[in-house]
Amino acid sequence: MTKKEKVAFAMQTLEKLYPKIPIPLNHKDPYTLLIAVLLSAQTTDVRVNKITPQLFKRADTPQKMITLSVDEIQDIIRSVGLSPMKSKGIFKLSHILLNKHQGLVPQDLKSLEELPAVGHKTASVVMAQAFGVPSFPVDTHIHRLMYRWGFTNGKNVVQTERDARRLFPEKKWNDLHLQIIWYGREYSPARGWNIEKDIITRTIGRKSLLKKVIS
Repeated sequence: MTKKEKVAFAMQTLEKLYPKIPIPLNHKDPYTLLIAVLLSAQTTDVRVNKITPQLFKRADTPQKMITLSVDEIQDIIRSVGLSPMKSKGIFKLSHILLNKHQGLVPQDLKSLEELPAVGHKTASVVMAQAFGVPSFPVDTHIHRLMYRWGFTNGKNVVQTERDARRLFPEKKWNDLHLQIIWYGREYSPARGWNIEKDIITRTIGRKSLLKKVIS
């Protein structure tokens, strides 16, 4: 297969498997999505979805969030990784949204990245899922699969995002971002990887990687 044919095969397979694409993190608006994505760093979406109902019951807007102390926020989110840093970030960014953005989540990447505890990936997810702006945020699943499929050299997520944007049509970025995440979880995990289930990697993956797995 040529690289173009491999990309087409991956896209066609993902579309068949995930014609309707659920968003992994529970939320109701851009603000709750922003908080949920921020919380998901270095922890699982399942754990975040267990925490956010309690947090959003107390505070689901910037106005309500700043009525809580950093310690109160941390008590609620304590079971997620990096809770001290995240609780401070949530408190500070809620103040900034009120003081600088009329209480609304900004709809541009630069402004999002300027918020405390919000990195490029978090900002890109919000742009894609809250506002429908074509983005290709790269998480561990996408980074792993792009390497397994031979679509990137796997050195870092910056390069992986650049390669994904180059290979895939822009109008499909937002769908593919979620489709690849779900595929990585269900068919091509980091641990307990069964190559027989992983049809995309088995069909188009790196030969050196497949030889190592099969042997």
